[in-house]
Amino acid sequence: MKINLPRRIVLTFFMVLGSISLLFAWGSWGHQHINRAAVFALPAEMRIFFYNHIDFITEESVIPDVRKYTINDKAEFARHYIDLETFGDKPIDSLPRTMKDATAKYDDKFLQKNGILPWYIEDMMEKLTVAFRKKSKSEILFLAADLGHYLGDANMPLHTALNHDGQFTDQKGIHAFWESQLPELFGDSYYFNTGDAVYIADVQKETFRIIAASHKLADSLLLIERNLKESYPKDKIYVYDSAGNIARNKFNQVIHTYEYAKKYHELLNGMVERQMRMAISCTANFWYTAWVNGGRPDLNSMDSRSLTDRNKKFYKKELKLWQKGKLFGFKTDREF
Repeated sequence: MKINLPRRIVLTFFMVLGSISLLFAWGSWGHQHINRAAVFALPAEMRIFFYNHIDFITEESVIPDVRKYTINDKAEFARHYIDLETFGDKPIDSLPRTMKDATAKYDDKFLQKNGILPWYIEDMMEKLTVAFRKKSKSEILFLAADLGHYLGDANMPLHTALNHDGQFTDQKGIHAFWESQLPELFGDSYYFNTGDAVYIADVQKETFRIIAASHKLADSLLLIERNLKESYPKDKIYVYDSAGNIARNKFNQVIHTYEYAKKYHELLNGMVERQMRMAISCTANFWYTAWVNGGRPDLNSMDSRSLTDRNKKFYKKELKLWQKGKLFGFKTDREF
């Protein structure tokens, strides 16, 4: 039996889950904007179906982190990153290309410690393709939303680096600063129209290209912040509470001043926005490719005509906004 829950009920359910979660990669703000924007980059044959369930796609984008932190699913942690430096001098060239080969080369303890992100993306992509082929509505929506999360992680440079929170360079807290505080402060000005989704001829090759491209930025974003911190007035870097201690958010992350954040954002020269746009584009491309490889099923037949008709007015409005680079305003759980 299929149950179509009203969009408001689905939205409320996931907002409750999100409110009890801990630190999210890209933050709730980032992951939700990535998945939502990706819907509009899809061809019309997919877009209408995905739009009918856009609240689920949007809110479900943070659930992998809920599994990780709130449910404390131990298997979840390694799916979100890969510490490339631990895999050798030239890891991109020498890394196994499949999960099967990775588990044959490395023991489970090593992989759980150092990450399996690219292989898990491939695994999720295979599952999504099968779901399209089976025309399994629930599986399509669940797997597509989850896949968007991991592709978002892959486009966050520090998710590919051993020094993922600046712990080796006296920059503790830079992870949340870069991926959460900066987008929350300045993301409303980002341009979310990334163009139409394109077919990926070689998913495996594209997955490792994404990881490699992202990793190249890790040292730069760390160096830029380190140089800025050395030249910036020490008492102007962080927000301080009434007791004179560095203020922290509800997840115990240090809070940087608006002025310091603005300067760092400027020095990054659009890096955060570019990586978020890349994540949107990758997500739409992977969804589209899975649909094509799954036989191009008629997705619109999975929903009632009345549901599509009900959403038509809002669909047209949001599509026009996206075409201008904007997204329909929605409230997210902010970390800062």
